[in-house]
Amino acid sequence: MKENKYARRNFLQKYVKMVFLLAGSGTILSLKSNASVNEWKKTSASKKQPTKKLVPQDELKNPCDDLSKVSAEEISKRKKLAYVSQSPVEDNQCSNCNLFIPAPDKPCGACLLFKGPVSPEGHCAYWAPINN
Repeated sequence: MKENKYARRNFLQKYVKMVFLLAGSGTILSLKSNASVNEWKKTSASKKQPTKKLVPQDELKNPCDDLSKVSAEEISKRKKLAYVSQSPVEDNQCSNCNLFIPAPDKPCGACLLFKGPVSPEGHCAYWAPINN
């Protein structure tokens, strides 16, 4: 009977040691792999060349999107009024809005609510139909 008692104790001791050994080696391996991943990220980041910001050709050609001469305050007004250069509503465009000021010799017009170029196909939250 004494042999069975000690055999079970020995088995449990070996089992507990094995669990700690596996947990410890797993922790060491994960720390090692994290260190190698971090090192790889550092080296690959240093090899990367700075990328140029690519601007679609349509944005370069559309003068109605050029806000370089518009103040930050006016740009913020445009955002508050939810102005977009392409109207999501087909019948509600700046070209048929009462607040739109068309420019006869330019592709862009203006608006009574804010400064800067306005696309005739644009739209904002204050669209008002033209009264005939």
